[in-house]
Amino acid sequence: MAPKTKIVLVGSGMIGGVMATLIVQKNLGDVVMFDIVKNMPYGKALDTSHMNVMAYSNCKVTGSNSYEDLKGADVVIVTAGFTKVPGKSDKEWNRDDLLPLNNKIMIEIGGHVKNYCPNAFIIVVTNPVDVMVQLLHKHSGVPKNKIVGLGGVLDTSRLKYYISQKLNVCPRDVNALIVAAHGNKMVPLKRYITVGGIPLQEFINNKKITDAELDAIFDRTVNTALEIVNLHASPYVAPAAAIIEMAESYIKDLKKVLICSTLLEGQYGHSDIFGGTPLVLGANGVEQVIELQLNSEEKKKFDEAIAETKRMKALV
Repeated sequence: MAPKTKIVLVGSGMIGGVMATLIVQKNLGDVVMFDIVKNMPYGKALDTSHMNVMAYSNCKVTGSNSYEDLKGADVVIVTAGFTKVPGKSDKEWNRDDLLPLNNKIMIEIGGHVKNYCPNAFIIVVTNPVDVMVQLLHKHSGVPKNKIVGLGGVLDTSRLKYYISQKLNVCPRDVNALIVAAHGNKMVPLKRYITVGGIPLQEFINNKKITDAELDAIFDRTVNTALEIVNLHASPYVAPAAAIIEMAESYIKDLKKVLICSTLLEGQYGHSDIFGGTPLVLGANGVEQVIELQLNSEEKKKFDEAIAETKRMKALV
C-alpha cells in the first residue's frame, strides 16, 4: 500500500485551519500544521483530527513547532508571514514595508525546504505573493515546475461569483481569466469570459448585463479583500479553498488548467519574473505554461502589472 501524501502547512492561522479541514474532508493525505506560535497548531490539529469521523476519512493531523517536521513532505503550503507591520498604525505603513520582513521568512523557510523536502511541490500564499514566490524559489532551490503562487484561482472565483449573481446562473458555469498579478494590478480579461460556453458579449448584446455593470464587477473583484477587511473580517475561507484546488490537482494528477503565479521565461515578453497565467497542474507540477495572445490594451495592463512586481522585487 502506497504511503499517504504528506501535506505540511507552514502557517496554521485562519487559512491554515480551513485548509486542514478541507484536506480531511477530501481525504487528500496526512497533514502537519506547523506554526511558530507555541502549542496553537497542536490544538488546531487535535480539533481537526476529530472530523475524520464525520468526513469518512482517515487522515492523520498533527501539530508542530519544529521545521524538522517538513521532512518527507510531498506538498508544502506557505501562508506564514506578516500581513501588517508590527508597531505601525494602519496609516503609517504600506505593503512595501512587508517586503523585507517577509523576505526574511522566505529565506528561513527556503533553507528548511532545501534540507528536509527538496522534492516537494510548493504553493506560496504569503503576500505580495508574486514577489514572495520568486524569493522562496530562489532560497529553496526547488525546480521551477515545483513552485507556484496563489492568485488567479482565487481572483477568478470572486469574478465568476459576482457575474453569476448578476446573471442568476450557477457560479460554476461562468469561466473567466485574470492574469499578470495578484493585487490591485490584476488584469481581468473581458473577452475570455463565457457563461455555459456562451461568450459574455452575447449577454451584453441581450441586455442581461451592461459594460458599466461589468466594469463595476471588475472593480469589486480587485478590491474584494479590502471590502472584507472593511467589514471587520478577513478573507480566509475562499483563499483556502483555492489553494486546496491547486494542491488537489497536483496530488491527484488532475491536470487542471488553473491560473497561478509561475516563472515566466519569455512568455508575454517577460523573463526571470513570476506572473499569473493559465497553466496545467499535474503530478509533475507545472506541466504546461499557457501563453495567451493578448491584444494591445491587455498587453499594456499586463506589462504594468509585471513592472509593479519588478519594482517590489527590487526593494528586497
